[in-house]
Amino acid sequence: MSARIDSLWPEAASDLDDAALLRLYAPPPGPWLRMNFVSSLDGAATRQGRSGGLGDDADRRVFELLRRHADAVLVGAGTARTEGYGAMLLSEEAQDWREARGMGSHPVFVLVSGSLRLDPASPIFAEAPVRPIVYTLAGAPADRRSGLAPVADVVDAGGAALDPHAVRADLAARGLVHVHAEGGPTLFGAILAADALDELLLTLAPTLESGDAGRIARDPAAAPTRMSLAGVLRAGDELLLRYRRAP
Repeated sequence: MSARIDSLWPEAASDLDDAALLRLYAPPPGPWLRMNFVSSLDGAATRQGRSGGLGDDADRRVFELLRRHADAVLVGAGTARTEGYGAMLLSEEAQDWREARGMGSHPVFVLVSGSLRLDPASPIFAEAPVRPIVYTLAGAPADRRSGLAPVADVVDAGGAALDPHAVRADLAARGLVHVHAEGGPTLFGAILAADALDELLLTLAPTLESGDAGRIARDPAAAPTRMSLAGVLRAGDELLLRYRRAP
């Protein structure tokens, strides 16, 4: 993709190549959970039910680059279905980049599903280059557990509700410390409610949507979380924002 991205702050404005973007988005050492979302100016997280309709070429370019740093890519099962996810397969260039840094060729695809309403024959599992992990609840249907067991590790991470800290702890025990989450709003809401977020990457699309689209985070309980601005990138009229947990 050739979309131009300029840095507004804190770096001097300049056209950024992929190497520069990868440096800017490199996570710090140790455990790190970042969420990546796109939103319209009026707060819509989707257009016609999907987030993919809001971002442009620059957003998609960064979206692909961000996976290079990830040990695990975390997605809610509902979002995976709605957005049409397939297997977590990176490009050859991305694989070479990761291998040159001592990483596996691909990040582990991690899904969260309380109901385990997932198709074991879907490309997510059937074409996976690395065995996926599915985090679920203790009361998830036994038949769906057994159906997924041949194609994924199915792990309990909560009783009545997901425990994001249990997810992070299990991933860390597997050596998967850099967790890159791509949605959706229910998963993000649970992460905020558990105070488990380290960083938010938010693309602000230059559009007003109105309608009944939801926000990027949804949970029954409010979870005010103070964030600190870490970077602003500009691509035409679109802004790519980085926020980290305030000290």
